[in-house]
Order: sequence, then structure tokens, then C-alpha cells
Amino acid sequence: MIETGEFDFENRLVAPQVIKEDDGDFDYSLRPKTLSEYIGQDKVKENLSVYIEAAKKRGEALDHVLLYGPPGLGKTTLSNIIAHEMGVNIRVTSGPAIEKTGDLAALLTSLQAGDVLFIDEIHRLSHAIEEVLYPALEDFAIDFMIGNGPAARSIRIDLQRFTLIGATTRSGQLSAPLRDRFGIIQRLELYSTDDLAEIITRSAVILGVAIDSEAAYEMASRSRGTPRIANRFLKRVRDYAEVMGDGRITKDIAKIALDRMEVDNLGLDSLDKRMLTMIIKGYGGGPVGLDTLASAIGEEAVTLEDVCEPFLMQLGFLARTPRGRCATDLAYNHLGIPRGDDGGQTSLL
Repeated sequence: MIETGEFDFENRLVAPQVIKEDDGDFDYSLRPKTLSEYIGQDKVKENLSVYIEAAKKRGEALDHVLLYGPPGLGKTTLSNIIAHEMGVNIRVTSGPAIEKTGDLAALLTSLQAGDVLFIDEIHRLSHAIEEVLYPALEDFAIDFMIGNGPAARSIRIDLQRFTLIGATTRSGQLSAPLRDRFGIIQRLELYSTDDLAEIITRSAVILGVAIDSEAAYEMASRSRGTPRIANRFLKRVRDYAEVMGDGRITKDIAKIALDRMEVDNLGLDSLDKRMLTMIIKGYGGGPVGLDTLASAIGEEAVTLEDVCEPFLMQLGFLARTPRGRCATDLAYNHLGIPRGDDGGQTSLL
């Protein structure tokens, strides 16, 4: 029988989102400051370098930028780099944090000419906030209603020309009017293993940690294409190297550390394997409904859908059908479960 129970998502090692144990100072110190230091995303960097150089030559603010893609790929880092390359200040906030139109107005009126306003998770802005934002993006002005009833009147406040950088993990949830007001739209892709190995090596140099190239590649191959996870691995493996070795991170130390943390050679952790194993051994490989699967392993359906499924589908281990979730032949092979040894769905009925 497969064990069930609560899983600590807030401290899940392979979570692409920021978790509780991520050290803010640690994360900040590893962030590149310029496009030349930024590793990976070559197409995005090439385009942005042209846009930034052209805006600087004209003496104008950069056009509004929308960055979208999975979490942990460097959208916040890239926004800070853009501000640094433009030589301007940056104000950072998030969609859920802007609750009132007055909050947005305070942010906009505090911006100087050319400054950057970065809004993370911009798809979570309320409709009322978006309505105030539209004229600010197009006309660099905001309109306010003062008074009530017949005495009410509208006042327009002019703004300095600024650059809005919006970041989102769910670009499909952005309203069409808001999306259309971005002149530069860039998608960040998952990183290659080579790029992640280079990121890990760079981070190790900054932290003063000796690391072998094979060890960097070992961690990179298990990082699910995400720099945030790669740097998190470096932080944890460094501890093993200091306690179990002489402080140098070797391939053997990296393998021992990641195996003890239950992260396999493809980046799957215990929750991913539990989910696949339940589909295979509990339901004959599927199809099985998401709610049924969630109840069987004792987790929330929305958590499995948002946290586990995207990566499993990317690897080709999981298929979503109208009837439910199915495990693929790749999942059987990875878990070492031969076809015919999956329990069979009829045995459960």
C-alpha cells in the first residue's frame, strides 16, 4: 500500500516558487546585475539589448515590458537588470499588494522620468486597478473622481514617462486590453542543463565554494530547468560538502546529498513518484480523476494540478485525457515497473 499524508509544500526542495527556507540575502547576492552576467535566455537578452540601446540613444523611457513563463526563471532578476542597464531606479510591487486605486496612484506619482515600475504576478490585479492603469500606460496620466453626487468632478494628474515591467506565470489570465498595452512581450523558457551548470558554477564562485564541473552538471540535471532550484541545491549540497568532506563539492558528494534529499536523476521528488505510483499501481495506469487521485494520496487536487502535473507532463510521464490522468510508458520505465505489474484497475473494483 502507498503511504499517504500531508506533504510540506512550503519547503518542497524542487518547488520553483520561493519557499520559506530560501534566504533572501543568499538569493539576492547570486543575482546578476547586467545582461552580460545573465546566463541563458539568449534570444530574450539579444532582443532586450537592442530595445534598451535604442531607447538610451533616443533619450526615452523603454517601452512597457511583459515577461512571462514558469516561476523561478529570473523574471524579477531581469527586471532589475533592465533598470540597471537603463540607469534608472526601480520600484517593486506585486498584483495582490495593490488593493486600492490610491495605492497604485501613490506608486505612479512617485516615479521619476524613465523609472521602472515592476509588478510581479500582474495577472492578479483587480479590474478596478487595471482601469486606472490603462491611461497611465498610454497617456502617462491618471484620472481621479473627487466628491460625490452632482458635485463630483474628475481631476487628471500628469505622470512622468515611466516603464512598466509586468511579470506573470499565467499570461492567459491577463485581460486583452492590458496585454495590448505592452510594447515588448518576452517569454522565458526553461534552462538547458549546460546553462544551469554554468549558473551553479558562477554562484559557487560568488559564495567562495570549490566545486567540480561534474558536480555542477549533476545538480543541474536534477534542477528541472529552473535556476532557483539549482541555486537551492547548491546551498544544500554545500552543507553536505562541509560536513562529509573537505568543503569541496564533488560529483560523489552531490549525488549523495541529492539522493538523501529524495531527488532523482531527472529532478522528481517523493511527491512526484507517489503520484505516479498511485496512478500505476492503484489504478492500473489510469485514467483516474484528479479528485480521486488527490484523495488517494492525501493531497489537495489543486496542489497536484499546479505543482506536480506541469513538470510530469513536460517529461512525458503523465497524460491528461477527458476521462482523467494516465501514466505513460516513460513513467513505467522510469519507476522500473513493467507493464502487467501495475495492479490492474479491475482489482480495485
